[in-house]
Amino acid sequence: MKPTLITFLLALLFISETYSQSVYLLFDKSSAEANYAADKLSFEFSSKKYTLTTSPKDYHYLINIGIAPSANGPESFEIKREGNKISVLGSDARGMIYGTLSLTESLRNGSSLKEIEYKTEKPHFPLRAIKHNTSWYSYRPSSALDLHTETLKDVKYWEAFLDMMVENRFNSLSIWNLHPFVFMIQAKNFPEASPFSPKEMEEWKKLHKSIFKMAKDRAIETYIIPFNIFVSHEFANAHNNAQKNVYPNYYVPGDTSELVKRYTRESVTQVLQEYPELTGFGLTLGEGMAGMTPQQREDWMFDTYIEGMRLAGRPSKLVHRIPFSSTTESLGATSVDLERLTRKAIEKEAKLDFIDGPIWADLKYNWSHAHSTPKLVKVHGGEMFDTFYNPLPEGYKITYTARNEDFFALRWGVPQFVRDHIALNSQSYVGGYFVGSETYIPAKDYFTAVEGPVDWDFAFQRQWLFYKIWGRLLYNPETPDEVFAATYTNKYGVDGDKLLEAMSLASSTQMKIGSLYDSRWDFTLYGEGLMALVGDSTNYISADILINQPTLDPDYVSVKDYVLAKKSGKEFGKEKITPTVLVEMLESDCIKALELIKEISTKDNNSLMYELADIKIWANLGLHLAEKIKGSISLQSYREGLGANHQAEAVTSFTNALEYWDKIIAISRPIYKDMPLAHYNGSSHDRNDNNLFHWALIRDEVAHDIEIGKSAVVKIP
Repeated sequence: MKPTLITFLLALLFISETYSQSVYLLFDKSSAEANYAADKLSFEFSSKKYTLTTSPKDYHYLINIGIAPSANGPESFEIKREGNKISVLGSDARGMIYGTLSLTESLRNGSSLKEIEYKTEKPHFPLRAIKHNTSWYSYRPSSALDLHTETLKDVKYWEAFLDMMVENRFNSLSIWNLHPFVFMIQAKNFPEASPFSPKEMEEWKKLHKSIFKMAKDRAIETYIIPFNIFVSHEFANAHNNAQKNVYPNYYVPGDTSELVKRYTRESVTQVLQEYPELTGFGLTLGEGMAGMTPQQREDWMFDTYIEGMRLAGRPSKLVHRIPFSSTTESLGATSVDLERLTRKAIEKEAKLDFIDGPIWADLKYNWSHAHSTPKLVKVHGGEMFDTFYNPLPEGYKITYTARNEDFFALRWGVPQFVRDHIALNSQSYVGGYFVGSETYIPAKDYFTAVEGPVDWDFAFQRQWLFYKIWGRLLYNPETPDEVFAATYTNKYGVDGDKLLEAMSLASSTQMKIGSLYDSRWDFTLYGEGLMALVGDSTNYISADILINQPTLDPDYVSVKDYVLAKKSGKEFGKEKITPTVLVEMLESDCIKALELIKEISTKDNNSLMYELADIKIWANLGLHLAEKIKGSISLQSYREGLGANHQAEAVTSFTNALEYWDKIIAISRPIYKDMPLAHYNGSSHDRNDNNLFHWALIRDEVAHDIEIGKSAVVKIP
């Protein structure tokens, strides 16, 4: 059919609108934040073929980027259009950037300027932070962390990471290691503490100043969070003290000598003075403090960090991590008395005029495994009592660290899980979240085995959906799934809705694992490998271990308790997730995830291939777990004398489980390298370099479940 005049004119109109219209950007060129926002918007205009003009009189559209008071409070923004004028107004510099990025996102998702409608957003939480460890003086000594050093010394890495943060509405970066001071300053009165030449020291300073400057340009706050009490090897050797308080030790006695106190205090002061763009410090009261009472630990912090902050002569912010040991041991337990003592110390700090409040009083959510149940079951050390919020606090807010020690290789994305997390933890005393890992650094990509182009340079970019979901929902929990699906569509040109739903269904396997299997610190569970700490090493979770392990989520029922209840005739309420209910959930979600993506072609796109592969691995891991649970129920039923037929059923289920594991291996072996993990190896200070993981490497352990089933015997009453 020949084109008509009308279709020709419509095409002409489309070309005019999309490709030839000019845009004038009006913003404060003296503002680093405004320049950053304008640069991001300008790049999007260029990709959409709009023409940027420098003439304030000759344009089709005027985009005004600025700051204006708002009843919505800090970090909020509004976008409004009046004819050919579009105003992006933030209540502050951060809100201005977020508003500009929101407009940029609309253009990226296909909207034209004439289609821009009124929009306003405001933050749900005031703190939305990343926890980021370094490989130097790292908390865990391991080749899995060492391998990131060169990447972390590259300013381009930090530029990309900070761009990701601001795009996803994270407003704070916290950087953690045992003793950061020697990498940031040469202490004026303790030059012997430095391990570096003057040239090397200048390189370290340049790196840190670049990070803080780039963060400030993006309206991102920065915190240095050391562990305590630690010094450099050079300091310890020069003064013949604090010999144990050096990398890589961490569960060691606290050195409270006046010399170490003075060195720490002066280092805090000097860092704040030499790095004016650094926002503040964090206090950790645990490692390197064995033998000290909780009160002695708080007193030491006040005499060193807090006093050092006062002497710096400028306001700074504070993260006061809530200690987990109520005894003099490094690994103690929580208690009401400890909470009372800590609250008193925080309230004292909050009254100091050089502390820019509120203080963030931080707790680990479900210890080291936040990606389990969204319910707060425990914190590091055990139960959390109500001391910190009863009565309601003044001068501080509770924050939660959502640790991820469960999946490093596989992509993850379950928006509803994060929404549920936020819904359960939005009390007035909650200030926000830190999101990140202790035993994983998202810098060097040491996973990718396939040669050929991919759309990432750094490891965190592989996990783009993880960061986008956490960041955007912490800012606005009402952010719709369409935002995440649109990113899939833009990246790969495929059905983003299907990819998002499939990823959400498949990677929810992780939360089911974490809810079913009670865990504590870092290595007590590694979800994507279905591994857990057994004795002094991390191994595949065998049927015997799974049967006897308590659940983390109080609504889940363990295999052991389920079989005993069946034996006694007890029934569980509908609110309980029994092993059989969990099997149904796993099978339904994982089968549907695989169905959703079966027609999606990678079209020689390696990046999309990895996305689909991870969905398939999660789904097959879920189906493996479903068969494993079935087999464990049958195995325990046989042992409890509930019928000889259960042994054969157990062997069949464990055989089926192995087949799903073999599917995981078939998918992952060609595309994933053997990956180093910072696994526990029996000591707080020994290195652990014999730590490679791949699903193929533990196949024999998986297959052993079949032998467990075959060799089972009925329990003698």
